[in-house]
Amino acid sequence: MNKFQRTACCCAATLLAIVLAAALAPAVHAETYKIDPTHSSIVFRIKHLDITYVYGRFNDPSGTLVWNEKEDTGHAVDMTVKAENVDTNNEKRDKHLRSEDFFHIIKYPYITFKSSSFTPLSDGLYEVKGDLTLHGVTRPLTVTARHTGAGEDPWGGFRTGFETTFPVRRSEFGMDTMLGSVGDEVELTISIEAIRQ
Repeated sequence: MNKFQRTACCCAATLLAIVLAAALAPAVHAETYKIDPTHSSIVFRIKHLDITYVYGRFNDPSGTLVWNEKEDTGHAVDMTVKAENVDTNNEKRDKHLRSEDFFHIIKYPYITFKSSSFTPLSDGLYEVKGDLTLHGVTRPLTVTARHTGAGEDPWGGFRTGFETTFPVRRSEFGMDTMLGSVGDEVELTISIEAIRQ
């Protein structure tokens, strides 16, 4: 290898190192947060007899958030809730919702969302794409999420929060019982508070 070739190889190696460093640098600041089930909410509403809305919630969501407080990159969310945790403040209705007619919790115990991309739109707003799995069916989902705040808590930890509202059609997930008397479109509002680990 002559002097010219050695210089070219050295320059190429240096350039490659710079590119790799630039690509990996944002991930250094991305940290893992654990979703706080006590201060996170999954609330839904659905039309009854096309007259009014019935509201409910899913208790005790769990999961992780990967968040970069310093740069708008390296974000991700992975969230799970037990289908049996559906709660409409009516024991008889909740038992029916857990049955084979709706969530079929024995066969499909979990509802999950896992992000594939987290794109900044404007100050505090993000387009989040990923896969929603419900009733054994996985479908792509895109939502707009707002970063609602971040800061230290009274116990020495650091927390961050997000909220999003979006519709899903239950029939697209194979939940088509009582369509007409119970609406197809379900509007969900998800608000999460997560603690840095």
